[in-house]
Amino acid sequence: MGSPEFEDRADDPLAGHPSTLRPLTRDLVAAVLTHRGHTVAADADGALVGRWAQGHIWFLRAGDAGELLQVRTVAAHAFPVEDVPWLHDFCNTWNRDRFWPKAFVHVDDAGQARVCGEAITDLERGVTPHQLDRLLDRGISAGCRLAAEVGRLAGTEHP
Repeated sequence: MGSPEFEDRADDPLAGHPSTLRPLTRDLVAAVLTHRGHTVAADADGALVGRWAQGHIWFLRAGDAGELLQVRTVAAHAFPVEDVPWLHDFCNTWNRDRFWPKAFVHVDDAGQARVCGEAITDLERGVTPHQLDRLLDRGISAGCRLAAEVGRLAGTEHP
């Protein structure tokens, strides 16, 4: 990512010494994702979001100073509200067997249930672009695994 020979490029969030901790910013997240070749755009609230094979992934900052990185996946497949108890069982099993992402069920205003995943990392002391690249990559890959598993659930028989 960053390199000492680029110290003078102050407008480039990836410039600078590679081991220098930087505050977590939207521009840094966007630069790392773009550097990796991912396409993201800002949603209506200004949060970064991208589309992957079986879902959307948001890249959010939370906390008093925006120091918490949230990588939130929303699986593409929607289920009827009657499936919520079964989906809760799926999420509980997922959470028992895996660390990332935390899975949960969200029911929207239209009564559609979706499985979501969330990985949160506290970066209060800062992050290097390389560390952020790793965190984003892991959040994306774990979110894609969850969304793919939810896609396999669609159309299966359940109690």
